[in-house]
Amino acid sequence: MQARFPSRVLPYILLMPSAVIVFVFFVIPSAQSLYLSFYRVSFTGERRLFVGFRNFSQLLQSAEYGNSIWVSVVFSAAVVLVGLGLSLGVAVLANQRWAGFGLYRTLLIWPYALSPALAGTIWALMLDPTIGVLTRLLNRAVGITFDWRVSGTQALIFLIVTAILKMLGYNVIFFLAGLQGIPSEQLEAAALDGANAWIRFWRITFPLLSPMTFFLFIMNTLYAFFQMFGMVHITTEGGPGRATDLLIYKLYRDGFIGLNTGLASAQSILMLILVSVLTMLQFRYAGKKVFYQ
Repeated sequence: MQARFPSRVLPYILLMPSAVIVFVFFVIPSAQSLYLSFYRVSFTGERRLFVGFRNFSQLLQSAEYGNSIWVSVVFSAAVVLVGLGLSLGVAVLANQRWAGFGLYRTLLIWPYALSPALAGTIWALMLDPTIGVLTRLLNRAVGITFDWRVSGTQALIFLIVTAILKMLGYNVIFFLAGLQGIPSEQLEAAALDGANAWIRFWRITFPLLSPMTFFLFIMNTLYAFFQMFGMVHITTEGGPGRATDLLIYKLYRDGFIGLNTGLASAQSILMLILVSVLTMLQFRYAGKKVFYQ
């Protein structure tokens, strides 16, 4: 028997606050960005010159913008794949019924409570080339001189590691919820049939976690593309040599430092299209492997 609202108007009233927020903070700014992307705007914003698709063609022909796309794709792939794999491993460990693990599971969520800028500041100090504790440990343990302020590759690795650890608690909590919802009877039956822990995980546990994995796959992709501005701005500022010049930071640099509003608006539209295409591909291909029963 389906539940019914006492009034046909009530569902619309309940949805109204969310609809208003989406319209005001997403639909209207997106429409304004689309409008401005066809113009060249003066730095004061008082004069506008219609240029059609020139902003888009300029971006697509720019080697600097192509570099930002490549860096963003590599960064996002590393954050999503490595981050989800690490989070799943930590969640499986945290799901064990050992003494003290209740407190351990609680503490796992704390890093996610930090803002990206604050998390970036903490890791920048810990991995500082001169005074960083972890930098000295790396040097003494394996002889690696880690200097993300000079090396572009190490700067990108630093940003990836920082982003993964920032999102770790969020991913672990969802994986833990999924693990604790798996019926123990299925695992016990498989163990009685002679399946070892490895087979039980890949044949039973992981398929049953696929809805949670798919959800986190989408959320981590959005996080890697849209929520990294504060971390990049407080640490690398897109350098060295544009090695960490993510799309979201290049948009900021062109729009708020270079005061090229039209070009920045075109970047926001292209970025929205890119992430939308990636999300549709994820639903098209990864969504087919989700097991809901």
